[in-house]
Amino acid sequence: MGGILIAFSLIISTLLWCDLSNQYVWLTLLVYIGFGLVGFMDDFTKLRRKENQGLSARSKFLGQIIISGLALFLLVQLPAYSTELYVPLFKNVSPDLGLFYIPFAMVVILGSSNGVNLTDGMDGLAIVPAVVTALVYGVFVYIAGHAALSQYLQVAAVPGVGEITVFCGALVGAGLGFLWFNAYPAQVFMGDVGSLSIGGTLGFISVLCKQELMMVIVGGLFVVETLSVILQVGSYKLRKKRIFKMAPIHHHFEISGIPESKVIIRFWIISILLGVMALSVLKLR
Repeated sequence: MGGILIAFSLIISTLLWCDLSNQYVWLTLLVYIGFGLVGFMDDFTKLRRKENQGLSARSKFLGQIIISGLALFLLVQLPAYSTELYVPLFKNVSPDLGLFYIPFAMVVILGSSNGVNLTDGMDGLAIVPAVVTALVYGVFVYIAGHAALSQYLQVAAVPGVGEITVFCGALVGAGLGFLWFNAYPAQVFMGDVGSLSIGGTLGFISVLCKQELMMVIVGGLFVVETLSVILQVGSYKLRKKRIFKMAPIHHHFEISGIPESKVIIRFWIISILLGVMALSVLKLR
C-alpha cells in the first residue's frame, strides 16, 4: 500500500500551497481521498484475508460511482462551469450534453481510475505514465484558468481551475519520489489505494479543464491496457479463444519473452510520446 505515501505527500502539499477558498481544489481532494479509501479497503481486505481477493468488483465499482457522482453533481452546480463537451482539433464544435454530461464524465473518471489500476502490474509501469498525464494536465488546467491563454489557444476557459496546477505539480513530485523506490526491482508497491485514487483524480481533472477527450491521447497507455482486458474477456466469452497470451497487454509481452524491464521502459517511452502529442494538439487548434 505504498500509495499511502503518495497520498500523504500530495494532500499535505495541496493543503499548504493551494488556495483553499477555491472550490475546485476541494472537489479534487474529494475524488482523490474517496477513491483512495475504496482502494485502501480493497488492499486492507487482501491483507486481512492473506490472499489476492479483496473487495468484489461490484463493491469497488459502486464506491467509485458514488464518489464520482457526488463530485460531478457538486461540480455542475458551480456557476462558472458548463456541461459543454469540447472536441480536440475542432474550434467550434462544443455540444452541450446537458443531463447526459454527468454520466459521460463518470465514464471518463471510472475509465481512468481502472485503467491506471490495470496498468499497475509491473514495477514502475503505472507511475511514470501517471506522472506524464499529471504534467500534461497541469499545463491544460493552467491554460484553462487564464483567459488570455485559453482565448489565444482557443480552448475552453474555466475561471479558477488554474489552481489545480498546484495539485498536478504535487502529484508529479510525489510520483517521482515514489518511483525512486518503485522502479524495477521494486521495494514499494502502489496498491489499489494509489492506482485507483491517482487514476480517478486524473480523470476528474480532465473533466475540470474540459479536456475529457484528450485523455484518450494523454492516457493512451491506460486506454490500450483497458481495451486489451475487454477484448480478451469478450473474445473468450464469445469464441472461447484468447486474443493475447495474457491480459492486460503488458503481461502478453512479458510472456512472449521480452524482459520485464524492457517492457516497462518501452511503455514509458510511448507514454512520453503521447504526452508530447497531446500538447502539440493545443497549437494545432
